[in-house]
Amino acid sequence: MTPIVLRIDGEVEHPLELTYDDLATCPATDQVPDVSRFHPSRKGDGVTLESLLSKAVPNRRATYLTLHATADDFHASVPLAEVRGEGIVVYRLAGEPLPTKNGGPIRFLIRNPAACHTEELDDCANVKFVDRIELTAGKGRDNRPETDAEHDKLHHG
Repeated sequence: MTPIVLRIDGEVEHPLELTYDDLATCPATDQVPDVSRFHPSRKGDGVTLESLLSKAVPNRRATYLTLHATADDFHASVPLAEVRGEGIVVYRLAGEPLPTKNGGPIRFLIRNPAACHTEELDDCANVKFVDRIELTAGKGRDNRPETDAEHDKLHHG
């Protein structure tokens, strides 16, 4: 049995449990090859967030998208309306599941945070090790760094 790599739940009509195969068999129109064209330091292929949300069907209460990465206890909550057209769920590299060293099994990537017109989307909303996307009514759990010192500590340990 193929393991679940991503859950989408919360304020949705149809909670999803997705495997690598589920993501790989999404229609070609939903696939996003070579994410390095958006972020040169990131590698891999993904599917659009919008295509996954169309399957989960956010309900009218859903206003935020909260990304959960259990592996490193990192969480980021961003406005749903602004991110849904810019989000990419990166799951594959060179035809194989995205390795941990690249943020796998799932890395969330925002094509162009500036296009979202909100200060709540920053590089720290490009979350690695994502295992759950929760739609929430209002801002969800978010432990992104708030100061330059916290940010430096997160990225440089």
